[in-house]
Amino acid sequence: MDGQMFESNEERTFQYQDSLPPLPVPNLCQSITKYLDSVKPFLTHEELQTTTQIAKRFLSGQGAELHAKLHSWAKDKRNWLEEWWLNSAYLDNREPTMLNVNFAGAAPYLEHYWEPKEGTQVERAALVVYYTVVFWQLIRKQQLAVHKSGAAPFDMDQFRMLYCTCRIPGETRDSIVNYFQTEEEGPCPSHLIVQCRGRVFVFNTLVNEQILTPPEIFRFVQLTFIRELCGKEPEGPGVSALTSEARTKWAKAREYLISLDPTNVTVLELIQNSLFVLSLDDTSPNVSPEDYSEICAASLTGNPTVRWGDKSYNCLSFANGTFGSNCDHSPYDAMVMVSLCYYIDLQVKSIEGKWQGSKAIRDIPLPEELIFVVDEKILEDIEQAKQQYQKQVSDIQIISYAFTAFGKSLIKKRLHPDIFVQLGLQLAYYRLHGRPGVCYETATTRRFYHGRTETMRPCTMEAVEWCKGMLDPDVPPEKRLELFMKAVGKHHELMTEAQVGKGFDRHLLGLLQIAKEEGLPVPELYTDIGFTRSGGGGNFVLSTSLVGYTTVLGAVVPMVRNGYGFFYRIRDDRIVVACSAWKSSPETNAEELYKAVSLSFQEMVQMVSKSQL
Repeated sequence: MDGQMFESNEERTFQYQDSLPPLPVPNLCQSITKYLDSVKPFLTHEELQTTTQIAKRFLSGQGAELHAKLHSWAKDKRNWLEEWWLNSAYLDNREPTMLNVNFAGAAPYLEHYWEPKEGTQVERAALVVYYTVVFWQLIRKQQLAVHKSGAAPFDMDQFRMLYCTCRIPGETRDSIVNYFQTEEEGPCPSHLIVQCRGRVFVFNTLVNEQILTPPEIFRFVQLTFIRELCGKEPEGPGVSALTSEARTKWAKAREYLISLDPTNVTVLELIQNSLFVLSLDDTSPNVSPEDYSEICAASLTGNPTVRWGDKSYNCLSFANGTFGSNCDHSPYDAMVMVSLCYYIDLQVKSIEGKWQGSKAIRDIPLPEELIFVVDEKILEDIEQAKQQYQKQVSDIQIISYAFTAFGKSLIKKRLHPDIFVQLGLQLAYYRLHGRPGVCYETATTRRFYHGRTETMRPCTMEAVEWCKGMLDPDVPPEKRLELFMKAVGKHHELMTEAQVGKGFDRHLLGLLQIAKEEGLPVPELYTDIGFTRSGGGGNFVLSTSLVGYTTVLGAVVPMVRNGYGFFYRIRDDRIVVACSAWKSSPETNAEELYKAVSLSFQEMVQMVSKSQL
């Protein structure tokens, strides 16, 4: 996506939606074979025999029955997985999502024209808001270029969920509301929510169908007005902190809030259907262009009273003129936010960080403050939410560093850059922990209708044998290289299969969902130690994703208590990593993993460069 074209007048953004192929149901025998292959690094010989017998019984018995039912279920659906994935991965989750599910990250602008500088927050925020609304307009007009793999178009539906979208808490299951429409479909909300010091404001980003210019957004009209008002007056109640609470608790608090006064319904709806939320945060991360750790931490774990955790996009504007994002993961995957942030980054670069257009300011109404009606119970709920949030936040370790010895330019001469990083991570984990690292890597299935992701499992037997070879001084260099190339080949094979609908994790999820829908007992396959230990049921110790080849990066918390979140972006001259771990786990340390990964990269380049690859 580095050379991504953003604007297109030849093709319309959603023109291929009707012609995209349906998501296929994989072959059951192949899925079970791949599953058994994936559990091998984590089981003893005896355990593997047991797991194999369980899998064979499943294949010839209950699994075959469930597979037939899945085929029937999928017959009249263009994406048989869509609803199940949304519910099981996101909406049924009852833990606090702002920290445990949302993804967040630093904006890249400080690498060029926007070094951290006090006093620049509002002026820069006005530019970011302007270009974010321009991007919304591209999608509205269907002028955002279609993403493709070669000539094959990708599903673009997730871009509908970037704006005017919000998650609504429910007592047992959440839901998503989306108010976005293209110009052809009809009107679309165009107001922006601004949060500052626990208070909430709203203003329209359009005047006579024209986007407010950055000077209009900035000057004494909009953002400056809000910033100065909040600086002079007491903080607001910070109702948005409730969105950081456990889902059922937040659902009950929201119902109570609605029952207090009809005004609260209006305020909630204005937040829910707004374009996005701009957070004017008092925080000033202490950062330099080579060290994103502070902004990354502030984005993922920052002040809950100035961000609405359920919104599809919170644009975070920090006091020193740096930026971040915090996004609800349920309506879309990170590539949507990467596209938006990369677009803004390129615009900021093209104007050298300063608005080049008209400085004229039209007669525009002042922003309106949205005031929730609260009582002692709600104020107590807000306080409890903040305490719960801070307790979790204090346990998260986040680092984001740039490895600058080399990058894509050097690696791609011989290898696929993503495979290089993934195998480097496997070696690093093995070196640190003395065992294979059960790993999830995101594979896109967007070549199919409403496709999102499939699990690709990088910890293969081939990768493990190579790691052992690298750490054994008696293994000669040529043998290490031979083992390495086998691991590379296996990774490439698995990733390709996952992207074309031949992965097995989502297939196994579908079979389990069918059993649940039919009221059948959970098959033994899913309660077996092999399933859990190899990552099934969300038990991946390494939760990883290549965020792309742009300037944009994000972060998530680990899936499990003794795990790591490991996101990375690959540039020509560097590999930038965002790594998270839980401090309360005696096993994990994000700093140490990054050091081990850096060492792996150096060793791998030496190994490959000595060969004739």
